[in-house]
Amino acid sequence: MPPAPPWGTLAAVMNASRTPPRGLRERAALAPLTTLELGGPARWLVEAEDATTVVDALRWAGNCGLPVTVLGGGSNVVVADHGVDGLVLRIIARGVSVETAADEVLVTAAAGEPWDGLVARCVGERWAGLECLSGIPGTAGATPIQNVGAYGQEVGQTIERVRALDRASLRVVELAPRDLGLGYRTSALREHPGRFVVLSVSFRLRIAGPPTIAYPELESVLLAARRPPSLAAVRERVLELRRWKSMVLDPADPNRRSVGSFFVNPVLAPMELRSLQERAEKAGLHGEVPSFPADGGRRKVPAAWLIERAGFGKGYVAGRVGISTRHSLALVNRGGATAGELVALARRIRARVGELFGVRLRPEPVFLGFPPGDPLDGP
Repeated sequence: MPPAPPWGTLAAVMNASRTPPRGLRERAALAPLTTLELGGPARWLVEAEDATTVVDALRWAGNCGLPVTVLGGGSNVVVADHGVDGLVLRIIARGVSVETAADEVLVTAAAGEPWDGLVARCVGERWAGLECLSGIPGTAGATPIQNVGAYGQEVGQTIERVRALDRASLRVVELAPRDLGLGYRTSALREHPGRFVVLSVSFRLRIAGPPTIAYPELESVLLAARRPPSLAAVRERVLELRRWKSMVLDPADPNRRSVGSFFVNPVLAPMELRSLQERAEKAGLHGEVPSFPADGGRRKVPAAWLIERAGFGKGYVAGRVGISTRHSLALVNRGGATAGELVALARRIRARVGELFGVRLRPEPVFLGFPPGDPLDGP
């Protein structure tokens, strides 16, 4: 892999001129840069391979009075049909560095480093802590923004620090986990998207540590082997599960044009869960509503269960959009769809789940080029 970029060499970069940043493109298509493959163009686009280009682009946009939108791997975004005004700054910086101490290793990945390639390397080196996050598309820089998680792991469990550019001062800062406000599929970086540009993420992993097996689907298969599962075995099983759900990028998969899970699993207080149980029984759904432990004595309810029982099952079709034939949490572009069509389907799903169960589903992807607020709150 290429060496880690020299993020620390920003002391005296750029002047305050309106000189366009390197590689500036006008009316650049964004759909091909996203897994949904829909939406309009960027008014301006810069693909930044290093921190100097990031600063240059931000200075230029600031001097020109342009809003800035940051884009990573495009695997968790919905782009508006009219596109994105101002400057879209796509981070494509690559590089990985490793520091070893005792039984731990600190792995620092540039923001544009492909995520699954990083996980594969860590598993291959027998560094434990990311193995259950195998197969997730996107880049390393996006993982703390979403506090990416799957199959019993979250990146927040291993993040040591995030190196970022403060957009107000154009200075590089280091953010500790306590600064990131990490929560279930969210963070302070997501809640305040205009504050920082992630440059790199450092993960503290365990050398030759045991894999995390905290998810029933994994546990039932791996423990049946009657021997301690390896990191490689966990990665292989996770990839199998994700492929079965069309949650890995495969050009031949008709479900490929999605953002993965479109809705976050709701986390409910005990009283809210009781209310949901009562509503489910009134709707003729017998048996206990499935739930799993969450922080603070709350319970996590599968959004897929709510969606399916609200009448939106796997393979549901609504014109050029629909629901994956493999996973009811994945809304898909069936070909030639618009962002408006996708959002309209998501609105219908959320409205019906709310009407039937009294639970408000929260969308997981980031919406680019849409008005402020929740796009699903529209008509």
